[in-house]
Amino acid sequence: MRPLRYSINVTLDGCCHHEAGLPPDEESMRYWTAQMEQADALLFGRVTYEMMASAWQKPTTGAWPDWMEEWQKPFAETIDQVKKYVISSTLTAVDWNAELVQGNLAHAIQQLKQEPGKGLWVGGVTLPLALANLGLIDEYEFLVQPVLAGHGPTLLAGLRERMQLDLVDRRELRSGAVAVRYRPTRVAT
Repeated sequence: MRPLRYSINVTLDGCCHHEAGLPPDEESMRYWTAQMEQADALLFGRVTYEMMASAWQKPTTGAWPDWMEEWQKPFAETIDQVKKYVISSTLTAVDWNAELVQGNLAHAIQQLKQEPGKGLWVGGVTLPLALANLGLIDEYEFLVQPVLAGHGPTLLAGLRERMQLDLVDRRELRSGAVAVRYRPTRVAT
């Protein structure tokens, strides 16, 4: 069974909006590239899919845009090539090495998790909340940035039940960011 990991940048005050003062740096991009290379596929909701595609889908020219720094290209290449599943009730088609997933969310994700492989990776805000509420996330990975945003969407706002987590990995980056990975505590019955 493939584990499902929720991975996202977050500020110290819990904001997880991509414009909350979380500029990518070379070290964090290397970190995310290495993490993404360990996933068989990415899961995106519509909003995250469209945002990520607008930034990281390789242009039809085959050349990355001039704004992209050399140190961003390994991440761009990795995310461009990996398989993607887009969970949406409003889209009718997707591209960018993606497959549209519609219908019963819990059933669809359980089927993806049952397939052989290294793991699935989900980012964004709305879809991970739904998956957490369904108990489908096996690991939570946060790159906590040394920033206080003071506004914006916060991490898992609206979670139905308190969730206890066990720390399984912690890594400090030179920028002051801290990568932490947790697994939900399984209650013995």
